[in-house]
Amino acid sequence: MPKSILRINEDISRELSALLRNIKDPRVNQGMISVTAVETSSDLSQAKVYLSVFNLKSRADFMKGIKSASGHLRFELGHALKLRHTPQLIFELDKSLEHGAKINSILSGLDIAEDVLESDANETTNEEVNVDE
Repeated sequence: MPKSILRINEDISRELSALLRNIKDPRVNQGMISVTAVETSSDLSQAKVYLSVFNLKSRADFMKGIKSASGHLRFELGHALKLRHTPQLIFELDKSLEHGAKINSILSGLDIAEDVLESDANETTNEEVNVDE
């Protein structure tokens, strides 16, 4: 991917992060919104924006609200970045943070004694020493 597209992706991400804080629509303001990634097409016609929302109450309402605000966001983005053609914004929810939190809760819920973990680590270290001899 050309450096210019990567720079544009970063600029779009930075500007949208600021613009999303100012949206008054209650469907969009359901929680803390983060722009996790932006993928712009090579001809700058479309930009796929991945959003992560902490404490999302209603996915359907959020997507309707963000789609409704996309024209305004595109207009403001065009003024802020001064691009010849402002890409059409396509929003998708990024579930990686939710997925990571779920895995973390599963791992923290496992009942593994620390002495078992330490003995496994010691056995691995001893095996490595024996192999080298």
